[in-house]
Amino acid sequence: MPEPSRWHVPVLADQAVEALVWRKDGSYVDATVGDGGHAEKICERLAGGGRLLALDRDPEALERAADRLNQYKDRVIFVRASFARLDELVENAKLGPISGILFDLGVSSRQLDEPERGFSHRLKGPIDMRMGPDTETPAATIVNEWPERELARLFRVFGEEPHAASIARSICQSRSRRPLTTTSDLVEAIGRRGTRPEKTLSRVFQALRIAVNDELASLKRVLELVPDMLERGGRLVVISYHSLEDRSVKEWMRMEARGCICPPTVPECRCGHFPRMRTITRRAVVPTSQEIAENSRSRSARMRVAERL
Repeated sequence: MPEPSRWHVPVLADQAVEALVWRKDGSYVDATVGDGGHAEKICERLAGGGRLLALDRDPEALERAADRLNQYKDRVIFVRASFARLDELVENAKLGPISGILFDLGVSSRQLDEPERGFSHRLKGPIDMRMGPDTETPAATIVNEWPERELARLFRVFGEEPHAASIARSICQSRSRRPLTTTSDLVEAIGRRGTRPEKTLSRVFQALRIAVNDELASLKRVLELVPDMLERGGRLVVISYHSLEDRSVKEWMRMEARGCICPPTVPECRCGHFPRMRTITRRAVVPTSQEIAENSRSRSARMRVAERL
């Protein structure tokens, strides 16, 4: 049998980099570098003074990415940080106006496959789910200490789970006997009132992960920073993996492509809003059937692209 690849294959890699890199000598940001798959393809296209700022909250991910991109080390700046402070990080790197920013959101395949990270309901490990050591509160704290009502709201809002209330009740009943310490404990608690389907387990784990890492709030904050960092013609590429992320990106792009956003009842514009971005992808770009066959985790990926006016 052939030896498995050392690196994980990035999702929508060719499509993302094709949309992102329009100037070979430009400055780019991979805000979630992970294993460095997208970053490697970006670097292959750079020339002249082209630079790349590679960010990740996970120090192990940055080490792997640095190893993978060793031949391009003269044009890559690695920083361990959350992209929520992107404007500050770009300024510190002295990159100036940015030609393109890539966000490959969510948890990486490698993180899912590491039991000790606690991201997967299929693997036994601690209920952690922290993207990096800068995150203080693990998922176990939420599972064992949040009130039932707050848990139900979390699963309903961040997991879009229709049985949120009964799952929260079941978890609280389980933890009253003993604290939930492993992902297996949590899976058992979720399924106490009967076997829960795979989708339900995924939704509950997703909701916890989003809460632990403040993912949606961080995404909304950073999107507001993007237009002021991009040069004219600069590109924003976002790959998301669940409807909450994709909806946030879609709505933000739609708003930034509009002029006046005053209510229809206002006779003349008072908001002073003007369009700053142009949406390139009218519909989200999705993986091909071949890519899904080769990487089943790419199935839920949605890519959207916008350009700075």
